[in-house]
Amino acid sequence: MFSIPKKTDSLKLTTLLAAIGMVGMASTPAAAADDCIARGDLDPMYCDMDGDLVADAPPADQQVDPDTLVFAYTPVEDPAVYADIWDPFLQHLEEVTGKDVHFFAVQSNSAEVEAMRSGRLHVAGFSTGPTPFAVNLAGAVPFALMGADDGRFGYTLQLYTRVDSGINTPADLKGKRVAHTSPTSNSGNLAPRALLPGQGIVPEQDYEVVYSGSHDQSILGVVAGDYDAAPVASEVVERMAQRDLYDPNEVKIIYESKPFPTTSFNYAYNLKPELVEKIKEAFFTFDMKGTALGEEFKGVSKFLPITYQEDWAVIREIQAANGVKYTPDNLK
Repeated sequence: MFSIPKKTDSLKLTTLLAAIGMVGMASTPAAAADDCIARGDLDPMYCDMDGDLVADAPPADQQVDPDTLVFAYTPVEDPAVYADIWDPFLQHLEEVTGKDVHFFAVQSNSAEVEAMRSGRLHVAGFSTGPTPFAVNLAGAVPFALMGADDGRFGYTLQLYTRVDSGINTPADLKGKRVAHTSPTSNSGNLAPRALLPGQGIVPEQDYEVVYSGSHDQSILGVVAGDYDAAPVASEVVERMAQRDLYDPNEVKIIYESKPFPTTSFNYAYNLKPELVEKIKEAFFTFDMKGTALGEEFKGVSKFLPITYQEDWAVIREIQAANGVKYTPDNLK
């Protein structure tokens, strides 16, 4: 039943899905009822009558129960590695739901959001910053994230520079070249734009912003001397250090934020309620200890239940401070 690609595939997600005959399924979600009076930031095809900030489930005759569940994890530097890491969990997801499960490595945040919006992606992990885009543009419903046995979860924005850079505080970055990751990234762009002015430095006004494309490239660029500094997600650089992708002794942290929520795990709003419950059961009964997933994500042992309305409030606040609008053009 279970299948994952063992090598990174350069094909777009839609092409990959077409290869397994999934493209024609639920190609576009049904438009929300014309009489919907509560949408908030949601796309017009969705409705939020219960006020929880996520799309309401459509009428029963518009709900879907696919034979094959398609799962994607947020874009990462080495998708082939993560296909193997997710293997034990996705086998568990198959057992609990009774569905075939296919893992596909997405190439970008916009591709991942579009895949769920078009009905070709059913369960997905979205990075912290892109999660509100997935909620509002694709009908994603966040319900879980990784955490510890004691209920703790989250990561921080860490601002790195080389140990020999002569830079010791954020204010020292004036006139420097700083790598942000991508426009929609929380810790890699939006949070520093909202938080660093309080530390005496204003991105783009006081230092040059260069988009690296990913947290991995940002920290590697700092190590190589391509950038003077970079704001990155603590969880990403910790995993990179564990895989010996860089030497932590060559860099130092000059600022660290309070914790943010980590990658959200979502189901598509139009899945049948019975299937949604099985998906949740699979997540909340999976024990990461001793698995490749548990080894990769140090400090976490299980999936914890969350809500978008409560747990993403700080992220929405940061995005509002940056004037973010949830449109396809703003999702990079």
